[in-house]
Amino acid sequence: MKRSTKSTPPTLVASPGQVASEVAGPYEFGEAAYNRGDTAKAVNWFRKAAEQGHAEAQDSLGRMYTWGEGVPQDYVEAAKWKRKAAEQGNAHAQYALGAKFFLGKQGVPQHYVEAAIWFRKAAEQGNYFAQHSLGTMYDDGQGVSQDYVEAHRWYSLAAAKGYISAITERDKLTRKMTPAQIAEAQRLAREWKPKK
Repeated sequence: MKRSTKSTPPTLVASPGQVASEVAGPYEFGEAAYNRGDTAKAVNWFRKAAEQGHAEAQDSLGRMYTWGEGVPQDYVEAAKWKRKAAEQGNAHAQYALGAKFFLGKQGVPQHYVEAAIWFRKAAEQGNYFAQHSLGTMYDDGQGVSQDYVEAHRWYSLAAAKGYISAITERDKLTRKMTPAQIAEAQRLAREWKPKK
């Protein structure tokens, strides 16, 4: 969850020269309550924003249900809110939903194809956890056809962000690949651009 570093409390009304994104709403109030340790108030504010379609609030509410923060732990409710956020393009929620499908835990059945779909959506936005996970799926042929070039590409993208596990997995995978495959994977990684 993104934690606010602002030292001033959020405001309800924009002052002259202030843009709408600087004005607090239910999500920002939820974030402030969470940062104060008041998880019950945070849940109430996140729920108000989530019900209005705020993707970050939906993701945060899903997290609260996953860990039982301010609400009883409820994996089905957590998955519901994570899915809502993921369907709106929230990369963190997409990764989390992919992980739930990959593991078959926390309110969703194990389904590798669904996991790969959600990991790809998050990976394409630059989420390095999802890039690593998608690389693993290509490496092992889980939910996708086994493809060392694609695995190397996704590992390389996550590795470029300093993700140690991706570096380790990419280096292990390289020993199974031909020089031509490695060159192709490197080209794909160089040419990759995140989607928003």
